[in-house]
Amino acid sequence: MRKNFSLLFFIAVAAILVLLRVGSDFYLDFLWFDNLDLGGVFWTRYLSSWGLRLGSLVFFFAFLFTNLLFTRKRVLEMQNLDLRARLIHRGFYKYVTPRGITLLYCLGSLLIAFILTSYTGGYWMEMQQYFNATPFGLTDPIFNTEVSFYVFNLPFLRFIYQFLMMVSIVTLLLVGAIYLGFNPSPQVGRKQLLFSFPGLGHVSILLSLVFFLKAWDYRMQIWELLLSSRGYSFGAGYTDIMVSQRVLWVLFFLALILSLLFLANYFLKRPRVLVYGTGLLIGVSLIGGALLPGLVQSFLVSPSELSYERPYIEHNISFTRKAFGLDRFQVEEHTAIQELYWEDIEQTPGTFNNVRLWDYRPIGNTFRELQGLRPYYTFHDVDTDRYHVGEDYRQVMISGRELDQGALDERARTWTNLKLQFTHGYGAVMSPVNEVTADGLPTYFLEDIPPRGEEEVELNRPEIYYGELTRDYVISNTNLKEFNYPLGEDNVYTHYEGEGGVRLNSLLRRGLFALRFADYRVLLSAEINPESRFMFYRQVQERINKAAPFLQLDEDPYIVVNDGRLFWIQDAYTVNDRFPYAEPQGGVNYIRNSVKVVLDAYHGTMDFYVVEPEDPLVQTYRRIFPELFSDMEKMPSGLREHLRYPEGFFALQADMYRLYHVTNTTIFYNREDLWELPMERYAGEEQLMEPYYVILQLPGKEEEEFVLIQPYTPVRRNNMISWLAARCDQEHYGEVKVYMFPKDRVILGPLQIENRIDQSTEISEQFALWDQRGSRVIRGNLLVLPVHESVLYVEPIFLEAERGGLPELSRVIVAFGESVVMERTLEEGLLKLLGERVDLPEEITEEIPLEDLEDFMPGRIRELIDELGGVFEEAQESLRQGDWAGYGDKMEEMEDLIKDLEDRTR
Repeated sequence: MRKNFSLLFFIAVAAILVLLRVGSDFYLDFLWFDNLDLGGVFWTRYLSSWGLRLGSLVFFFAFLFTNLLFTRKRVLEMQNLDLRARLIHRGFYKYVTPRGITLLYCLGSLLIAFILTSYTGGYWMEMQQYFNATPFGLTDPIFNTEVSFYVFNLPFLRFIYQFLMMVSIVTLLLVGAIYLGFNPSPQVGRKQLLFSFPGLGHVSILLSLVFFLKAWDYRMQIWELLLSSRGYSFGAGYTDIMVSQRVLWVLFFLALILSLLFLANYFLKRPRVLVYGTGLLIGVSLIGGALLPGLVQSFLVSPSELSYERPYIEHNISFTRKAFGLDRFQVEEHTAIQELYWEDIEQTPGTFNNVRLWDYRPIGNTFRELQGLRPYYTFHDVDTDRYHVGEDYRQVMISGRELDQGALDERARTWTNLKLQFTHGYGAVMSPVNEVTADGLPTYFLEDIPPRGEEEVELNRPEIYYGELTRDYVISNTNLKEFNYPLGEDNVYTHYEGEGGVRLNSLLRRGLFALRFADYRVLLSAEINPESRFMFYRQVQERINKAAPFLQLDEDPYIVVNDGRLFWIQDAYTVNDRFPYAEPQGGVNYIRNSVKVVLDAYHGTMDFYVVEPEDPLVQTYRRIFPELFSDMEKMPSGLREHLRYPEGFFALQADMYRLYHVTNTTIFYNREDLWELPMERYAGEEQLMEPYYVILQLPGKEEEEFVLIQPYTPVRRNNMISWLAARCDQEHYGEVKVYMFPKDRVILGPLQIENRIDQSTEISEQFALWDQRGSRVIRGNLLVLPVHESVLYVEPIFLEAERGGLPELSRVIVAFGESVVMERTLEEGLLKLLGERVDLPEEITEEIPLEDLEDFMPGRIRELIDELGGVFEEAQESLRQGDWAGYGDKMEEMEDLIKDLEDRTR
């Protein structure tokens, strides 16, 4: 008795704790959604999920329990004498009563249904999409069925089939086991038992249901042929349509006939029908479903594959281009003339005032070293954006200064510090991409603590409570002031004034938070008051995923300064993997960047703006969650200026376009015009060239704009064949242009330019000299810059001490045509590469011969130039003799002369 009581007590306590935990999760999630004015989203999700779970549970229980009740009579008769003896011996036979059997069936059915339906709630989105489907306005080329059927309807129908089949099979197995176990016929032996056991009619009905469901499965498999990967390309091929489809139709009708036969067998009581009918279906399925298609594919299609697969390859090309948005790309010619003059430079000032010399990796290290200011501040990521500063349109590198609690001194990592005081980061750093100090370090538009910078990027609310590194919960507005920022030898403290987080205005809430986060101090701390706010789900992507798990997020949220505050902009994608005939890539075969999420770094509020309202997926989501999404027009204009074409989406499209720029079926099949992403060298290692943001004037356009670029090379070749540009500024946002180079001449690709840099004696010698002095040379990203109808190449060179230190922007390599030069600045490189255009005095009206220009130069400048030439010759002589020490001395002397010359010519 005591043992039974202890067991029951333990079970009761465990059940209470489980219910408390589940209840606390539910209630606290509701408070989190409600704080963000997303209560409707919460209820839609939970009611859909739990409604589907409860509905499937009730159906499973009712179906199983009802079928089991039909077997109760057989159990009570207990014709199996051996089983009856064992039950009597163990004292269980006394429970074999109508009431006992009914109770056992009820509890057993409920337990089985509860366990086996635990997964069904996870299909709530498929259910919602089914009932809120939006047409694509496109039909498949085989069955002429709307594409939305495959994307929205078929997944839920497949779930319904799998659930009903599971219910039917489980019920069939249990019912069959009961009939076999409790009712063996005494007139026949064991071998004949299967053909004569009682309940044959009941089992026949269940088998009829199973085969009816299997017929449904075969019908869905016919539709799913359009998602086949058997043929040359993704989607139904010749074998799928001409063989597999016909076999599936045969199986469909055969399964329906067998379903009717099993139903008739309820009256006929002929058990062999069960065996022979099942054997026939299995045989046709094996021969027609596996063997025959393989033979046709191998011996008929493969020898003349293009002839048979041509129309299906065309479908694949067309639907893949639609699914990834490649059909919207605009193709133009780029002449790539080998002419570039100073007039071209002067006509595109916005381009050359924004050449991205600072690479995100070196400048990130510089930010951490110079702008971290305290060990517990860090910069997680550096982003590229653009701002209007004064009258100029400037490209910048920007990063938020976030709090890294793990960097606090170990003894300072107390619960009070981690949860109540060190709660947020502070401010951001912004540098123009092309400016550098005399020491090779970046200049700043926004810097320091408190933040100071240009008027356009001033910060009035610099605190970062929600960021990329804010992974743990904190509690604000407690009796303790929060650390805000260091100021000299002292610290400045603050109280949170925002609306983020859930108020801890009751003991119940504190207790539930303590239970959920397994932290009793939330309940017991005397510093927490009714105005305190519990902030959780603070990491940018975690927070957005919590609200909208059906959106796929870009890897790189970026921080924006607007109206004196900090915001995060997160690109979100609508994706699907069931778009007919579309080639999968990265687990999806349909994608749109339909949503931009703006998250306030101080308040934690989120706004989901729809930027591609014609996308059927986002239209369906808007039907499901009408209060979650807003029209693009409602986004503040200051934030709209910072929208950019997402790099992750662009990279996926660029990868797909390597092959799917081809629309000719024969060329596509032969892979005759396959492109590749070019290689470049970074920090001494070859790597794929990443897409990069630049401000430039596109060919044929009159103004500079912010674009995302990706060059291409032909497969197994290093010359450039084209480049891709995604426009980011508001008027033309989302337009992607493909610029094709002429095929009758070679346009040097990034790796070919890298090789020319390696082959330059002057550059190699300088690299060697730096290496001898203990400096590590870091070659930054090579930029391919289209300028009018020409192509210019720029690569920054950084120096870093071998034992660590700040990477300094030391030189800039500029290449054009056959020439490669390396100078201290981009301007100097362009001067050396293109030659300086001399502005004549106003009173001189005739051209002056080049050899007479020296008459206009001050005497000391001419002397410095002569000295520089002499020292250079001496340096070359030292190099030829292997006198590296002498060569180094001469190079230092040259640097002093160059600096003197620069000072005199400014």
